[in-house]
Amino acid sequence: MPSHPDGGYRILMSAPVIIAPSILASDFARLGEEARAVAAAGADWLHIDVMDGHFVPNITIGPDVVKALRPHVDIPFDVHLMIAPADPYLEAFREAGADLISVHPEAGPHLNRTLQRIRALGAKAGVVFNPSTQPDIIQYMMDDVDLLLVMSINPGFGGQSFMHSQLKKIERLRAMADAAGRTDMLIEVDGGVNADTARLCIEAGANALVAGTAVFKGGPVAYADNITRLRGERAAPAAL
Repeated sequence: MPSHPDGGYRILMSAPVIIAPSILASDFARLGEEARAVAAAGADWLHIDVMDGHFVPNITIGPDVVKALRPHVDIPFDVHLMIAPADPYLEAFREAGADLISVHPEAGPHLNRTLQRIRALGAKAGVVFNPSTQPDIIQYMMDDVDLLLVMSINPGFGGQSFMHSQLKKIERLRAMADAAGRTDMLIEVDGGVNADTARLCIEAGANALVAGTAVFKGGPVAYADNITRLRGERAAPAAL
């Protein structure tokens, strides 16, 4: 079983803004080392993008890679399933070490059932909003959701530019969560997040940020400063 039987919730809100580096931008030949490096640099979660070449136009990794990574770090694994159907693979990813599992409403016929299954497995359940996915899809399911993930790019590839149109969606989802009494709702943003767009996301109501290039650029010696900048804090001065 995963190292966090409670779905990693003990450290979900370990920082005012959660930073979840996306391993999609890491050196795939050194995944274990990269995971350890970002965890040591202050990352709160490790974001793992799972793509099937069908639901999105790319293929990445499966449960076996997640399982191989799990012993390297003890921060929660934030697994984003860009696959269809998703339901047959929920248990495999949970067993591999996923603490949070997020799915797209378009990836299965019964979103509520999928969310309940994720929670029954002991993980936290997330819903992913593509740029065209309407916020109202989860209006009557707020009690079954732990995380709302807003895609600020079209899913499938890293390195795309941030879509500013999605800021209003973040605002809308935050308002919906607050109105439903879910002030604890995690709203995560993924796509084109850097020090500048991170600030806009936080101002709109996000409290978790996925970043690939913005974290992994510069190599391990730069990871801590990169993460600090994403939080909107000043980087520590260089040693003399």
